[in-house]
Amino acid sequence: MALLDIVFGLWRILTLNVQSVGYELDEETRERMEQRAEMLNREMTRLWQEVEEMNQEQSVFAWASLLLSALQHWQCWAVAGVLVLLFGLCWWLRKWSRESQREEQSSGNNVEKQKHGDENNDANDPGRHSEDPRQRRVRKRDRDRQAVKNLVQKFIDLFNRDVSNTWYPVLEKAIEVGTAFEGWSVYDEDNPYCLLVPLKPPHGHIFHLEPCPSWPIRNFRIRVELVCTCEMEQPAGETRCLLHHPEEEQSRKEGPNILDDLCTDSYLDVQKTAEWFKEMVRRCWKDLPESATHRLMQVYSERSCKFQVLTQDWQKRFFIELMFGVQEGDSDLFLSNQCVEAPYTPRTLWPESYAVAEMKFFRHIASRAQRDTCHLRCLKLCAHYLQGRDFYIYIVKTVVMHQLTTILPLLRWEKSNFLVRMEHIVQHVESGLLERCINHFFIGNENVPEEINLPLDVRTAEPFNLCQLLDYESARLDFECVLSELWGLLLYES
Repeated sequence: MALLDIVFGLWRILTLNVQSVGYELDEETRERMEQRAEMLNREMTRLWQEVEEMNQEQSVFAWASLLLSALQHWQCWAVAGVLVLLFGLCWWLRKWSRESQREEQSSGNNVEKQKHGDENNDANDPGRHSEDPRQRRVRKRDRDRQAVKNLVQKFIDLFNRDVSNTWYPVLEKAIEVGTAFEGWSVYDEDNPYCLLVPLKPPHGHIFHLEPCPSWPIRNFRIRVELVCTCEMEQPAGETRCLLHHPEEEQSRKEGPNILDDLCTDSYLDVQKTAEWFKEMVRRCWKDLPESATHRLMQVYSERSCKFQVLTQDWQKRFFIELMFGVQEGDSDLFLSNQCVEAPYTPRTLWPESYAVAEMKFFRHIASRAQRDTCHLRCLKLCAHYLQGRDFYIYIVKTVVMHQLTTILPLLRWEKSNFLVRMEHIVQHVESGLLERCINHFFIGNENVPEEINLPLDVRTAEPFNLCQLLDYESARLDFECVLSELWGLLLYES
């Protein structure tokens, strides 16, 4: 810096001297002085540049010294490590987010293509794109129900084809029953579809229904008997009576027949009949076109035939239960293999089932109620809190059916009255448990709609108290827990 000041001072003196006396010197001397001044000017510029570079190097060296001093402490190393980790995490999250977006876009396109393929029947529907989610769910449920009904009917057709030359029962058209077809199933994806298949006796046989009065509810035994067919019109290819032609009876005994294979002591056996159904399902499955694109998985059950039908990619499945039974005359009552009012019965006892009558009752209500009637929503909410307790759900269902015929008009069940109706249902169940009296809906009830065909002795019987079938203390504790949750929900909603 001192050297630079001296040079600068000399340059100023020379310049001033040149400017002050330049006109007094000769031409040659003046030119040398100007050249010398230019040289000194260039030298000064170079020195200034060197000084600037030295200053920059000193600044960088100072920063490096400070950083080195800071890095000597472990805290600085820790901070540096955290910063590196944060940087790496941010980079990974950004990469993962982009990949997820690409996968979602890809899967969304695939789903859209699949939906387009599955719903090509609706492609020409002008309101399809403006349809709200609830309407789409209803349409989907309707399609699923129809698919299950068609599949079961195919099974029945194959059953009857295989038993046409045997002495096994004949199957009639299946009847949809249960919550999935009544419209208040708890499950959204895995709806259990239950269908009742009526049994008709084979040619030359009859079903004789024998009531068992010792049980708390109506139960029957189904006695299978041979009858004389000599005076009856015979089907094609069958002209002889089993009772009066010993060779025909011997032929029957040598082949598959209902008395030897499905009965115990001449009474139709529930478990043997269920095993026969399961075997027929396994045998007929390979002949169905659905077997090429779906899988069949049977579910264990002693008194009914349960199975799942799944697509090959496991994207869709149907849980199906085939009940079977014998109709009581021409009524809507059946002697069925299962009945929620009777959780357990011996294998030769067939409880009286009201499942078909209940299905007809809900259809009767639907035909007279507004679209926003909330009775199904009430049932679904109660069933949600009673999952796994089928008989308790049936008690709530019974209470709702009673209220649907006593709380009139049905406009009082519109959506805006949901909380009021729920409070009444909860109060009814609660008071019924305290009084230990909740009457069966169909037995001895004058409010049953006339459209439902019940035997006269059922309509005129004394009301039957369902609480007789309960383990009262256990039921009371269970319902107290459920009722407290429901009351809490209702208070929250209000």
